[in-house]
Amino acid sequence: MHNAESILGSSGTYGYEKCESYFLFQGEMALGNGLRAFLYLLGLAYCFFGLSAITARFFRSMENVVKQTRKVVEIDHNTNTEVIRHEKVWNYAIADITLLAFGTSFPQISLATIDAIRNLGQIYAGGLGPGTLVGSAAFDLFPIHAVCVVVPKAGELKKISDIGVWLVELFWSFWAYIWLYIILEVWTPNVVTLWEALITVLQFGLLLIHTYAQDKRWPYLSLPLARTERPEDWVPVEASLDKLDNNDYSEILQLSEEDNIVDIFSIHSEKETGPLYQPVSNSDVAESSNMNFHNKSVLQDFNVFTVWKHQFMDAVMLENPESRKLDNTYLRLARGTWQVILAPWRVLFAFVPPCHIAHGWIAFICSLIFISGIAYIVTKLTDMISCVTGINGYVIAFTALASGTSWPDLVASKIAAERQTTADSAIANITCSNSVNIYIGIGIPWLIDTTYNFIAYREPLRIENADGLSFSLLIFFLTSIGCISVLVLRRLTIGAELGGPRIWAWITSVYFMSLWIVFVVLSSLKVSDII
Repeated sequence: MHNAESILGSSGTYGYEKCESYFLFQGEMALGNGLRAFLYLLGLAYCFFGLSAITARFFRSMENVVKQTRKVVEIDHNTNTEVIRHEKVWNYAIADITLLAFGTSFPQISLATIDAIRNLGQIYAGGLGPGTLVGSAAFDLFPIHAVCVVVPKAGELKKISDIGVWLVELFWSFWAYIWLYIILEVWTPNVVTLWEALITVLQFGLLLIHTYAQDKRWPYLSLPLARTERPEDWVPVEASLDKLDNNDYSEILQLSEEDNIVDIFSIHSEKETGPLYQPVSNSDVAESSNMNFHNKSVLQDFNVFTVWKHQFMDAVMLENPESRKLDNTYLRLARGTWQVILAPWRVLFAFVPPCHIAHGWIAFICSLIFISGIAYIVTKLTDMISCVTGINGYVIAFTALASGTSWPDLVASKIAAERQTTADSAIANITCSNSVNIYIGIGIPWLIDTTYNFIAYREPLRIENADGLSFSLLIFFLTSIGCISVLVLRRLTIGAELGGPRIWAWITSVYFMSLWIVFVVLSSLKVSDII
């Protein structure tokens, strides 16, 4: 029997005293470990369902944030008249990193931060956060690429339009994991100092500056690579919005809140005939901006609390499966069951304010708060699963937790691969999320722990299972080279990273999934001291 001092952090192999704990009720300890593990796994899966439920609302809020524009008045020197145009507040490349990548990585970031805070004052930093973030990076790079490459229609090619920005993001993504390996194995083996944690966080700022410099083609700081047409050069034709009647409340609700097909950067028209675009130009911007102002005023005519009320009504009312023309009885039953399972989450998330308020910022922040709450429950459930099964928590972190918390990343990249004309956002979300995982997801928790240790003990932070984490980083680095090499090969041969001939798309997808399996198996064997 191990005493309490033998338990290192929150994710090691637990002894008998730790296994006497419970999640909700003391009566749980009367159940067998096998039944308890099954129930805790069900709870963990249900939390992942909650993440999927909040993801749609989170993306709708992010869409409204990114759609925000500002008025720019210019003088036409030929006619000496004022020309008014409206441009997006958010830079396209920066939005990829700060909103899309950071937002979709927030489940992992909040989980790692919670793990760090609850381990303050202990000898070792918890391994739950770093394990989840490294595992999430592998899930982002391999399975999400595997999904995105087969999403376009057969024969459809979607390529990265701005190779320069992607190369900058890719460099910082690779460097993030090299930097982490240097900390753990070269400079200060198995420990992290305050300065190392601080430098890790500050590198996120360097990523933003370098990406912006590349996007704007700053001299000496950017690569001299040409850029093809990008989605931000187009805006949607919103003729349907212009036909709204001020009394047509249901139609406004549908357009402002109830649309489940989320366009991350608002670059497509949701018409069944396919995307419809019009270029931004000074000649048509006045008409477009007047239409947008009209739409905004129509939405603001309605009471916010009325819209909120309809959110709750929609949350408790189950959709009729027959409305989707599901001919198969089993499909209707499966869809109805799924709606019942998600009903508690839908009601809970109805408390998130409507997405059109304050350009979506309030809903965006509230969504992140709910994600943090789910992440806290996930950490507790992971402790209990590791407790009753004896499985090292690090293994659970980079497999089950990494896959479950990376669901928003998968949804975001899949939507971008489906709806955008290029592969920029789909692939940028993957590379940027991996950078965010290290610079913010690991950097912030380590900064919290190292600052506390420096003030309280004048000692650096010791890393639990540093050897296993370093080995996982090495395997990830090697397999990621194989992944990026195939993307480059596809660009050189078929002319695009995503899509193309169906057979080659599926072969690429299977290859990416194989790389992920290699990473998971080898990392698990190392942590279990088998290799």
